[in-house]
Amino acid sequence: MFRTLTIAAATALALATPAAAEKLMPLSEMPDGWTTLSPGGETMCATGTPYSFHVKPGVREKVMVFLNGGGACWAGQTCDPTVEPTTYVPLAELPHNDPRTRGGAFAQDNPENPFSAWTQVFVSYCTGDVHLGANDMTYTKPDGSEVTIHHRGKANTMAALSWLFDNVDTPETVFMSGGSAGAVASPVYAGVVQEAYPDAEVIQFAGGAGGYRVSGNSNLNEALGIYRDLPDWPSLQALSPDTSSFDDFYVATAEQFPQIKFRQFNTAYDSVQKQFLTLLGSDSEVYPLLKANLDDLSAEISTFRSFTAAGTFHTLLRFDEMYAFEADGVRAVDWVRDVAAGKDVANVTCADDAEGCSAPAAE
Repeated sequence: MFRTLTIAAATALALATPAAAEKLMPLSEMPDGWTTLSPGGETMCATGTPYSFHVKPGVREKVMVFLNGGGACWAGQTCDPTVEPTTYVPLAELPHNDPRTRGGAFAQDNPENPFSAWTQVFVSYCTGDVHLGANDMTYTKPDGSEVTIHHRGKANTMAALSWLFDNVDTPETVFMSGGSAGAVASPVYAGVVQEAYPDAEVIQFAGGAGGYRVSGNSNLNEALGIYRDLPDWPSLQALSPDTSSFDDFYVATAEQFPQIKFRQFNTAYDSVQKQFLTLLGSDSEVYPLLKANLDDLSAEISTFRSFTAAGTFHTLLRFDEMYAFEADGVRAVDWVRDVAAGKDVANVTCADDAEGCSAPAAE
């Protein structure tokens, strides 16, 4: 998400367990509420600062993993952390990456929260690489100076998942979710989780990234290292950084793990997706691209379902808007609750409302 940040002088990875410099607190010793863990080792944020993630203990049979959003960067102008507004969040310790500041699925005192009793793992995001980066890249800024960015998304995310695999042996359900940038990576990590827990019901849920119908961003993919060191599933290895799109991660994961249930939430004119579409070279509104993507995914993946609401709001699970959104007479929170329960929910779309998925009025 685009955010204005005041940053003082903030000062080839495999998709496998990263070396950790710290022995992390086990789940069995955690107090109630959120505990912050700093894995060390190969993990770090974009400018070299320490990486951390957060865990809230709950019932071990049900685990929610959330990949946080926070934009992306792939050039000198967008990656310079001194530029305001920035297009990415470069530090783990910012409030943006603290679940204690979040509502929605993290509002523990809301009786409607489907996840309040679950074990929750909040995977912070501070690398500008949709949680899939595997590259340290030096960019030239517009003034000719250079900035080195550590796109360590794979190492950071796998540090959190490796902690989970070490601490929860046999969950019944894993809700592998993400918002914005985290939504892009969530299908891949749903497969990683299913591989680790073959007997668990794995449910993938993405919020706020369904409209990126832009293929073959080879410059972005090369800079971030997105296609480097992906899991060795044949369907995933067959993808090309020159021609593949983000939605191909869904298709490739579904081919490898057809039992996973895939779910998406979007708003029809998501303002942040529109901003990033512009940066990616598209002048389209979100909704036509989103609708085309949803139609394709529904045709290719039998377990894919979606909820499209009207408006420009960005993502769902982090915000109390989860309790307010409604489309075609269905509340988003009720749909999410049914998704988390493993039910075969129906597709929901604002196109079935009287006002339809109309574009927002011009200001």
